[in-house]
Amino acid sequence: MPDGRPSHVVVIGAGWAGWGAAKALCEAGIRVTLIDGMSDPTGTQPITTKSGKPFEAGTRGFWKDYPNINALTGELGAGDIFTDFTTSAFWSPDGLEATAPVFGEAPQWPSPLGQMVATITNFTRLPIQDRLSIAGLLYAMLDLYRSDKIFQQYDDLDAQSLFVKLGISDRLINEFLRPTLLVGLFKPPEELSAAVTMELLYYYALAHQDSFDVCWIKSKSIAEHLFAPLSRRLISRHHLQVLGGTLVRRVNVSSDSQRVSSVELQNMATKTVQVIDDVDAVVLAVGAKGLKSLMAQSPELSKAAPELVSAASLGSIDVVSARLWLDRYVPIAYPANVFSRFESLKGSGGTFFMLDQLHMDAQQALWGDGQPQGSVIASDFYNASAIAAMSDQEIIDLLTRDLLPIAHPEFTNAKVVDSEVRRYPGSVSLFSPGSFRKRPPLESSLQSIVCAGDWVRMGDKEHGAKGLCQERAYVCGLEAGNSLIRRKIVNGADHSHSILPIRADEPQVVLGRALNKLVMDPIEALGVKLPWFNS
Repeated sequence: MPDGRPSHVVVIGAGWAGWGAAKALCEAGIRVTLIDGMSDPTGTQPITTKSGKPFEAGTRGFWKDYPNINALTGELGAGDIFTDFTTSAFWSPDGLEATAPVFGEAPQWPSPLGQMVATITNFTRLPIQDRLSIAGLLYAMLDLYRSDKIFQQYDDLDAQSLFVKLGISDRLINEFLRPTLLVGLFKPPEELSAAVTMELLYYYALAHQDSFDVCWIKSKSIAEHLFAPLSRRLISRHHLQVLGGTLVRRVNVSSDSQRVSSVELQNMATKTVQVIDDVDAVVLAVGAKGLKSLMAQSPELSKAAPELVSAASLGSIDVVSARLWLDRYVPIAYPANVFSRFESLKGSGGTFFMLDQLHMDAQQALWGDGQPQGSVIASDFYNASAIAAMSDQEIIDLLTRDLLPIAHPEFTNAKVVDSEVRRYPGSVSLFSPGSFRKRPPLESSLQSIVCAGDWVRMGDKEHGAKGLCQERAYVCGLEAGNSLIRRKIVNGADHSHSILPIRADEPQVVLGRALNKLVMDPIEALGVKLPWFNS
């Protein structure tokens, strides 16, 4: 802790986690510098294409259980920025496979009964007996948190193996679970931790009848609607310093390996190097790719915090985002859509969104300075190494000739009048089997370094938002700031940031977990294991 002067915290990374940490610290009276490689992390200058049209990497939904992001939206006075809850559709080469219902204010039934009843007619091809085969997974979800040891055993198991051992049908796996995971955790089930997979499915779909109710930003971008007003507030009221277009080259540690001594930066445009030597704490709000680069250049930090080196060894996933502007409006029934089982996807997961439907009152903005002509489509590909190797034109042709016409034949007649394709290698976290113990902890071995992001293990501050989730990343950022305040690593802080929990588990789930523990703990004490844990 510094003597006699206000503390200074450097936050590395300006996503949801970085902004959460900056908010918690700034509002507690701490001086903060936020650093990111983006030219303008504040969202004040919209990202645009070469022709001046708006572009956003990834189309991200806002689910029912996002209480802290919803609170931020209200606090900023952002207004009516979200669409109504929308139906999502799954498409395969055979056509429409399923739609996800919107529950809204409908009467709530106990989970999962409400979901089962409501979706009886939502699957167009999948027989009821295949859908019922998911029952075993519901039991595994009750068993998941029985103990830390049990959770680790599920984490060591890949989701595909668990599905098979639980008797889930091949059709349910391949026609629903696999495409869902490819766009939810961005990998196929054989490459995903069973524990994280169950956490995701429970949080998004099974915790409550309306857990899957999802809405979207209905104009502009997330950065413009939320990060921009938040940055203005923190800059004007709390003197936040934001350094865009800047990379952190190295984090230096004191000779006794007890604290951060300085942070070295490099401006990406000018290549000039700057050293911040009055830094008292650092928030690492970066993913595996960013952490790997940072640890490789920070030998003292690597020696002092080996758990960060371990986290940096974890994998990451390539993403490709495309946007198409068409010469006509295509009247597709659903604004949010998932591609399933297309061989041309080359193993990737794919989505597409009808922005002209989501941004109904902002058509002109979608076209920049041009005259609106037709539909505007945002499409994202995950686990997209093979897609990324294709040319821009090949990706556009893949969409217009192979994928989109399945959803509506009019796509075949539409002409692309403008397009943009961007690649984001290693941009999202991979929750592979056995990865949980390697994921970075909220509090590192160095008291003055904390981690933030949706891949961070939060320990006793764990939040109910799970998986690759905007809410989880934001909450973890708040918790990272709170940790520095709570442990008095920074001085002058007068309070920690409040954090809202998600809705409590329903009574039948709480009872089911308690009964399972009551039965299974004595059985396992006798050396009997659940069959899916037997090698």
